Amino acid sequence: MTLTAFNTPFSSGSCPAVGSTGGPLRLTAARRLQGRILTGAGLALLPWLGYLAGTLPPSEAAAWVVLDALEAAALLTAGTRLLRGGPHHRAPAAAAAVLLLADACLDLATAAPGTELATALAMAVGAELPLAGLCAWLTPRRT
Repeated sequence: MTLTAFNTPFSSGSCPAVGSTGGPLRLTAARRLQGRILTGAGLALLPWLGYLAGTLPPSEAAAWVVLDALEAAALLTAGTRLLRGGPHHRAPAAAAAVLLLADACLDLATAAPGTELATALAMAVGAELPLAGLCAWLTPRRT
C-alpha cells in the first residue's frame, strides 16, 4: 500500500525523467558528457578497489577500499542520474565532491616522500580534484 505512493504506474516499459515542469528534461550534449565522465570515473574505480585490496596491508586496505568504494558509488549514482535526465544528481554529486577532496588530501598527507608523493600529487591534480570540481559545480544545478 505504501509503495504505491512512491511507484507511479507507467503505461510504457520505461520510466521517463520528470523535470520541474512535469515533462521530460532534454538531455543536452554537455549533460551527457558530464554524466559519462562521472559514470566512467566510477567504473574505473572498481578494478582499483581490487588492486588496493590485494596490495595494501589489511589494516590499511580496509580504510582505502571503503573510501574509494563510497567514491565509486557516489560517482556512479550522480553520473547515471545525469544520463537519465532527472534533477536528482545533486546529493550524490555533493557527496562525491567531498569524498574526492578528502581522498586527495589523505593521499598527499600519507604519501612517503619521493615517487609515492609524486604519484599522489599526479592523481590529485590529474583526476581527484578536477572530478571534485565538476561534482561541486553540478551540485547546485538542476539541469
